[in-house]
Amino acid sequence: MGTSAATEYLRITDLHAFYGESHILHGVDLVVNRGEVVTLLGRNGAGRTTTLRAILGLVGRRSGSIMINGVEAVDLPPHAIARLGIGYCPEERGIFASLSCEENLLLPPQVASGGMKVEEIYAMFPNLEERRASQGTRLSGGEQQMLAVARILRTGARMLLLDEISEGLAPVIVQALARMIRTLREKGFTIVMVEQNFRFAAPLADRFYVMEHGRIVERIDAAQLGEKMGALHELLGV
Repeated sequence: MGTSAATEYLRITDLHAFYGESHILHGVDLVVNRGEVVTLLGRNGAGRTTTLRAILGLVGRRSGSIMINGVEAVDLPPHAIARLGIGYCPEERGIFASLSCEENLLLPPQVASGGMKVEEIYAMFPNLEERRASQGTRLSGGEQQMLAVARILRTGARMLLLDEISEGLAPVIVQALARMIRTLREKGFTIVMVEQNFRFAAPLADRFYVMEHGRIVERIDAAQLGEKMGALHELLGV
């Protein structure tokens, strides 16, 4: 299927990224269209998280092209990139222990119009409404993960970068996160996930990019998964 600039939310071309003298990304190319869920697969150290951080300008240095909604972002500072409608949920979640669940939810500033209202968020995450007065540290790992994603939805971001959101969580919570991603996709959000849990990612994503040593080594559309499983086993050990 051909794509046009009108359908693309993100196009990365020949992206290189550095932490100090360490050259981490070596010419990454990928495309994410509006309303898609795209997953970056790969072993630890392959460059997946660095790709998310590079999109936001959270690396030491980067070169190449990062087109976000038709705007070249490779030279923009992180706050300007956020205002292009990008929300980032890092692996460490960043819940403030001294604040209540609801205070954590209300903390991030709005970066664009059209953010979800608190009532809408609570309808999607009933657990968080029940725990709205609980301190951040008293939330379970699954509730903290839901809160970390929910915070972004208030900001007006339309593209979510989610880093290992299923990691270390009970299967019932992982299923709830999968339902959340389907709901967000139905609402028109665009999602890029870094995910180690292939069983979680497989039924959700429209397309997979497999990374190795800071490069994309395989692009797999959802319809090709069956025929590509052998290659994935080899690359990932799944």
